[in-house]
Formats: sequence, structure tokens, C-alpha cells
Amino acid sequence: MMKFKKPPIAAVSPVFGAIIAVGIAIVLTMVLILFNSENGGKTIRAFFIGPWSSPWFLGNTLDGIALLLTASLGAALAFRGGTFNLGGEGQIYLGGLFAGMVMLSLAALPLPAPIILCIAALGAMFLGGLMAGFSGLLKKHFGMNELITSFLLSSALIPLADYLIKGPWRDPAGNLLALPAFPKNLLLGRLLPPSNLSVSFIFALLLVLAGYIFINKTYRGYQFRIAGADPLFARFGGMAGEKAWVPAMTISGALSALAGFFAVAGSYGRCHAGFSGGLGWSAIAVALIAGNKPLAIFPAALVYGWLKSGSDYALLGTGLNLETSTLIQAAVLLFVTIRIIPRRKKL
Repeated sequence: MMKFKKPPIAAVSPVFGAIIAVGIAIVLTMVLILFNSENGGKTIRAFFIGPWSSPWFLGNTLDGIALLLTASLGAALAFRGGTFNLGGEGQIYLGGLFAGMVMLSLAALPLPAPIILCIAALGAMFLGGLMAGFSGLLKKHFGMNELITSFLLSSALIPLADYLIKGPWRDPAGNLLALPAFPKNLLLGRLLPPSNLSVSFIFALLLVLAGYIFINKTYRGYQFRIAGADPLFARFGGMAGEKAWVPAMTISGALSALAGFFAVAGSYGRCHAGFSGGLGWSAIAVALIAGNKPLAIFPAALVYGWLKSGSDYALLGTGLNLETSTLIQAAVLLFVTIRIIPRRKKL
């Protein structure tokens, strides 16, 4: 009787690989800090403990994570639908600006604050969905690469938003390059004052849960998964993968713009120049770290948010130089995105 050898393992569990990668990244972070800081022990404590050391730091860290959760969910859903939304930065920025103008325009009307906030959020989502959905349409009907079109459209509109914020829509009574501050009744409720943490954190968690249900428990989500994983297989299965492109891009843009609304109505209380601050690019990184899986976005955003907050805290509190802070973030991201795959045995 012929005996067959057990086939080699193709890949290690993603969770196990992520744990190893994070462990290596932490060790590397400590080495970099020790070699580039005058007081290594103090800087290490600041990096690891600082973001959670007080209600103010904790709240601000969680607030940044809430924005990441919303925007990275949009990036992940675009990936799962077989597309790549590279315009998240512009969608966040334009969405926040549009929401801010809606809130300021409706503030004088006799409308309840929750209604105004809902209109502003929906308006932002409509604009963001329109921007990204347009790239999806170009891909579907003209074969244009959505990665390029979404990036170019975003890059073209960001200077326009800057001009409006710094020019005709700027608050003349203040020194900031910003729109007028929103009335206090139109701000999202704070969860951990005096930090910036608002109810957007709760909404972000609910959105991630809804994204998981959509992708894993609905037929439309199944189409997204198949279209993104193997378009040829989807076609053989009677599902045209291109049907998911426009919805995937539209949902992605809407969620990115919603993150912009959360930023201006919750985090900052006004729309100021450059408020997006690279959030769109960070969202793509978080989505890739999470493997584009909605439930994995939360721990990925937690790691990324802690990484950024820890670097900022060490930079401000212990004199860690900016180059080392940036290098630490890059090194951790590099190791966290590694997928450990053992070498196959030769037959």
C-alpha cells in the first residue's frame, strides 16, 4: 500500500503571523529609541504608556482611531469589491468641508441639532460617494484605471478646498485658516472631556460591525468577495464582477467623507485647512494591515493609532527627533504587513 506524505503547510495563520510581526516591530522600536534618544528609558515609557496615561491622551488616541476605523472600512470595502480607491484623502477633505458649510448654513434655521447633523453627514457622504463612484463608472464603461482617476480627481479638488477655506469662506474674525467655529449645539457629544473623543467612536464601531455583516452575511457582500478575489471565477459563476465596481467605489467614498464629517463635527469643532492630515493614506495602510477584513480593522486601527500617538507623545514630551519618530512608524508598518509563508519543500 502506497503511503502519501502529508503536504507541507502553505501558510501560517494570519493571526499568528501578525503577532510575530508586531513582536518584532516592538523590539525594533525599542532598539531605535535606545540608539536615537538621550534618555532611552524615559522615551520608551512615553512611547508605550503615554497614549494611555491620562483621560486627555486616551480620549485623543481613541478619537483618532475612530476616524481611522471609518475611513479604513471604506478603503477595505473598495478592495473587497475589486477596486482601489486612492482618492480617500480628497474625499475626507471635501466631505468635511461640505459638511461644515451645511452646518453653518442651517445653524440659523429652527431645526433640531440632530436633524442638521444628519443632513450634514448625508451631504458629505453624497459628495464623497459621487467623487469615488465617478471613478467606478469610468472603470466600468471606459476601462479607465480607478486607482489613477480617483487619485487625480482627489488631487485636483484638494487645492480648491484649500482656496475656499483660506479665502472666501475663511472666518474673518479669527487668526486660523478655518471656517467659523460651529455652534456648540451642533458638535457631536463628547465621551471623555476635555479630550476630542466624541460619539463618532461608537458610530465607527457600529459601522465596522455593519461592514462585517454586509460582507459575510449578505448576497451582495458575497458578490463583492468573489468579484474582488477572482473576477474570472465570478464570471464563470454567473456573477459579472464589474457590477460591484461602482457600488464598491461609491460606498468607499461615502465612508471616507463620513470620516471627514466626524473630524470637523467631532474632533475639531470646525473645518480648518489641512484637517485631513494624511488620514486617507493611513486608512489604506490600516485596511491592508487588516487584510481588508472588517472585524480585523479594529485591532489594526488600534495598533496604528497607538503607533502614531506614541510617536507624537515621545516627540513632544522627551525630545525624540522627528526623523526617528517617522522611522519607527515606517518600521512597525513594514513588519505588521508581512505575511509569513514557510518555504515549500521540493518535490
